[in-house]
Amino acid sequence: MATIKVEAGDLDKGSWQFTGLFGSALMTKSTTKDHPWKGESVNLGADLERAELLDEESVKKLAGTAGWGIAGAVLLGPLGAIGGILLGGNKKEVAFAAYLKDGRKFMGVTDGGTWKKIMAIVF
Repeated sequence: MATIKVEAGDLDKGSWQFTGLFGSALMTKSTTKDHPWKGESVNLGADLERAELLDEESVKKLAGTAGWGIAGAVLLGPLGAIGGILLGGNKKEVAFAAYLKDGRKFMGVTDGGTWKKIMAIVF
């Protein structure tokens, strides 16, 4: 299960869970501001009209970088540590705009794999 962080728009801001199974895609937020006991979900498979890429960047995660640096040091010594630090912890982060068929829109941030699934929905 992936996460889409809604930054702006007509949906509640914050982290939404993205589930894409068997040709369907569902975005779910466990609580809303008005009803903390009730969740909200959007069926992107049926409701997504179009999506546009806004920004794409590589982000280095500190925990992954440290882990690869330690693994490289253990296996190959100081040169392995340097290689592990340079190569480890890389992650692609994508900012996008999504437009729903009911007129709502939102700006979200997610990982590269989830972005590919979203693009497959609108293709």
